Amino acid sequence: MAKTVFDVLKERIEEQRSSAIAFLANGSPKDFSEYRELCGVIRGLDATLSHIEDLSRNFLEEDND
Repeated sequence: MAKTVFDVLKERIEEQRSSAIAFLANGSPKDFSEYRELCGVIRGLDATLSHIEDLSRNFLEEDND
């Protein structure tokens, strides 16, 4: 099955999320402010992934009708 635009978006966002988590897990944030910012980025990426999955599911359901 060919990749959809949703698949490509999800892959890119998951890569960014993994990178942010690795940065966090390695103890790389230099202070609490940077730590909080990074947690916010991860939370935002999670929300974005959720929205993309919802859109993808709705798009595929409409396509099957």
